This record gives sequence, structure tokens and C-alpha cells, in this order.
Amino acid sequence: MNTDSSTTSSKYGSVAQAFHWVTAIAVLAAFMLGPGGSEQHVYAASKDFGRQLHETLGLIVFALSLLRMLWRTVDTHPQPVPLAPLMAFTAKAVQAALYCLLFAVPLTAILGAWFEGHPLTFLAGLQVSAPFGAAHPVGVALAAIHTWLGDGILWLAGFHALAAIFHHVFLQDGVLSAMLPTRIARAIELRSGRTRMKRPLGRASRT
Repeated sequence: MNTDSSTTSSKYGSVAQAFHWVTAIAVLAAFMLGPGGSEQHVYAASKDFGRQLHETLGLIVFALSLLRMLWRTVDTHPQPVPLAPLMAFTAKAVQAALYCLLFAVPLTAILGAWFEGHPLTFLAGLQVSAPFGAAHPVGVALAAIHTWLGDGILWLAGFHALAAIFHHVFLQDGVLSAMLPTRIARAIELRSGRTRMKRPLGRASRT
């Protein structure tokens, strides 16, 4: 049963929207604020705060993704927008890949740190030690995979955002507005409507 009263046949509910945008912000923040670089650089004393913040954001991403998947099992989804077969397949493939990466990126970071012999360290100094012994080469490999996947999720999310803008500007099919709060979606639609109304007037004035 869906308890989100703002869900309609054409829009995601407010809870689903909140999960989407908060997760997106957390992913971007984790990417931008992560210390990056070699193991020595990441675990240098001068990088303690940045690493703790990065690991805290990564845990938030993982938790939000898990809660979002659970919410999808009880939430009502909007009616799918009719798309060409190739476009529909691409949209589903990108969505599936993003969900996989939302779990794979933090998991490779957690396992990589533990196998390298480092505890997870979150803000406020909370530490979680590995439940198994260190295997440094495995940790180094997982840390490298984490870096590649972290870059990959940003590229894929960027493609996802550009596709949503393409749908809004060129196809005008409501894909973007389905994941926007009603007030914001209406403001964008009104602005787009005014722009479309002004274009014929501009061409007429030049003739």
C-alpha cells in the first residue's frame, strides 16, 4: 500500500523524489570531497577529516540506496512514458547500472580499506574495524576498482541528467518533471511555455 499522498499517475511520490535527490547530492559530495590518490595520501594525518567525511558520505549513500530499494517494493510508480524500444532499453540499462554502482562503490571502499588493514573512520571519530584479517594486495586492488567505479558513476549520472534534459527540452514528455516536486515542475513548465510563446513573435518581428 502506498502511503505517499503526492504520488500520481504521472509523478513519483515525494518520498521517492527525496531519496533520488538526496542520494544524488551525497554521491556528488562524496566524489568532490574525497581525498583521492595513493594509500599513503588518503591515510595521511592531514587528510583525516576529508577521509572521515568521505567515508561518512559513502555510508549515507549505501544506506539511502538500501532504503530506496525497500521503498520501491511498496511505493506506487508513475505510468511509464511511451518510448522507442531502443530508448526504453537504454533507460532501463542505465537505471540498473546506477543502482548497481550505488552499492558497488561504497562496498568496494569498505572492503578495500579493511583488506588494506585500515578501519573505517567516520565523523566524530567512530571507527569500525575489519571482521577479518588484512590481505593488502586484495585491498589495493579493491581500492583501485573503487576509484574506477566512482568515476564511472559520475559519468553515468551525468549521461542520465543530460538524457532527462533532452526529454524535457526536445521530447517534452514529462520524464524530468516526474522526479521533480510539483511546485518546481510547474515553474519549469510555465517558463518553458512562455519561451515557446515568445519564439513565433520574435520571428514575426524580424519579417
